[in-house]
Amino acid sequence: MEIRTHDIIRVDDISKLVCLTEVPEWVTGELTDKPFVVVRRAAGLEGRVPVGIRGETRNQRFGCFLPEEECSIVISPEQLTKEKPWKQTDRRLSIVAIEVLDRVDELMTSEEMIWGPTGSVGFELASGLDTAHAGSDLDLVIRSDQPLPMDKAKRLVQELSQFPVHIDVQLETGKGACSLAEYSRGQDSLLLKTVNGPMLVKDPWSEH
Repeated sequence: MEIRTHDIIRVDDISKLVCLTEVPEWVTGELTDKPFVVVRRAAGLEGRVPVGIRGETRNQRFGCFLPEEECSIVISPEQLTKEKPWKQTDRRLSIVAIEVLDRVDELMTSEEMIWGPTGSVGFELASGLDTAHAGSDLDLVIRSDQPLPMDKAKRLVQELSQFPVHIDVQLETGKGACSLAEYSRGQDSLLLKTVNGPMLVKDPWSEH
C-alpha cells in the first residue's frame, strides 16, 4: 500500500504512535475523540509513517510517527473524490466549502485532473467528524507527476477564483508540492515543499 502526504489514517491503538518530543496535553483527548491522523510531509523513520494530529485550533498540531503495520485504514483525497461522501451529508447545506465540491469536481474532471479535498473539509469527509465550519476555506490537492501546462494552470486558478469560498490548491509533483497559484504566475523560482524542508526551485518536477 502506497501512503502519501495528505492521506488520512485511522488509529486503532494510540499507544503505538511514536513521539520524539513531549506530547501536549490536548493530544490524548483529541485522539480519543477523533482517532485519525494526517500523513505529513517529512522524512520517515524506518518502517514508520510521519503523521500529524489535528487539534481544535490551528495552533494545535503535533507531529509523530505511526508504524506501517498499524496503517490498516487509509483514506486518500482521491478516494474521497471517487466516493463523493459530500453528497450524503447535510453539512453541505451550511458549509460552502462542502457545498461547492460538486462544481469543483466538474471542473477538475473537465480538465482531467487527479485531485481531492484536504484540510478540514477532507478530514471531515474521511472521518465523518464535524471539523469544518461555515467560514472554512477549501484546501485541495492536485497530483501531477508530469509538468502541468501553464495555460491549464492559469485556467484552473481563474476558474477556482470565481467560487464563493477561498480555495487553496497544492500541486503535488512527485518531487514535492507547490502552490498552484504561485506556479501559474510563471515566476523564475517558486517555493517547493519537500520531505527535507522548503526550497526555492525553477522547475518543481526536476530533481533537486
